[in-house]
Amino acid sequence: MLFDSHAHYDDPQFDSDRHSLLEAMRDANVSNILCCASSLSSAKACIALSEQYDFVYASAGVHPHVAKDFSPDDGVQFRSLLAHPKCIAVGEMGLDYNRNFSPREIQQKVFSYQLSLATVMDMPIIVHDRDAHADTLSMLKNARCRGVVHCYSGSAEMAVQLVDLGYYISFPGVITFPNARRSHDVIRAIPIERLLIETDAPYLSPVPHRGKRNDSRYLKHTCAALADILGMSYAEAAALTSDNARRCFGLEA
Repeated sequence: MLFDSHAHYDDPQFDSDRHSLLEAMRDANVSNILCCASSLSSAKACIALSEQYDFVYASAGVHPHVAKDFSPDDGVQFRSLLAHPKCIAVGEMGLDYNRNFSPREIQQKVFSYQLSLATVMDMPIIVHDRDAHADTLSMLKNARCRGVVHCYSGSAEMAVQLVDLGYYISFPGVITFPNARRSHDVIRAIPIERLLIETDAPYLSPVPHRGKRNDSRYLKHTCAALADILGMSYAEAAALTSDNARRCFGLEA
C-alpha cells in the first residue's frame, strides 16, 4: 500500500471526476493521501475532502505564489484550520524564485510567519523550494521546525544538511524521467528512513503517463523507480515510504 505524501485534489483539474477517482484509490493500493493546501481557501477544500474520506488527510498553508494575498489578519482563521483533527501539517509554504508571482521579500516574510506558527502549533511543515535553495536552507536552519521538503530539486549536499536538521525529502514522478540522475544521486546520499514519495497531482506525472494529468494511482511508477534506485523490492519501497510518511506526519499506530 502506498502513501501519497503530496497531492492537490482541490485543483480544478479534478472537478469532473474527483470523487469517483478518490473512491478508486483503495483498489489501486493507495492507503493514504495528503491533500496539500496552497491558500486558506484551498485548505478548507482539502479539509472537506479529508472529512469525506477516512484515508485522506489535509494541510493548511500559503504557497509562495499567493504570499502577496496573505495578511496577518488571517491568522485566527489559519489557526482554526490547523486545529482540525484531519489537518496534519502546515503548508505548503516556502520560496519560489522561478515564477516570482509574489515579491521575494513578501515570500520570505510569509514563509517566516508560517515557520513560527508551525513551531507554536508543534506541527510538521511542507516546504516548497524552487530555485531558492540558499535562502530556503538558511531560513530552515534558523527555524526550529520539522517536516518535509517536497518535490526536492536541490543538491545531494543540501539534502544531507536538511536531513541533519530533521527533515524528510520527497520525490515525485520526476525520478522516472530519463534525465533524473541528479535526483537518483540525492536518493542514494540520504538515509532511506528519510525518503518519501508523492505525485504532486495533478502535476508531474511519471513515465509512462508523462504529460497527462497526474493522480495517486500513478504513484506506483515512482515507487518502482525508487525501488530500482535503491536495489530493493517494490513491496519494500512501498512499505518504507509509507512508514516514513506516517512517522513524518505523526500518524504512527
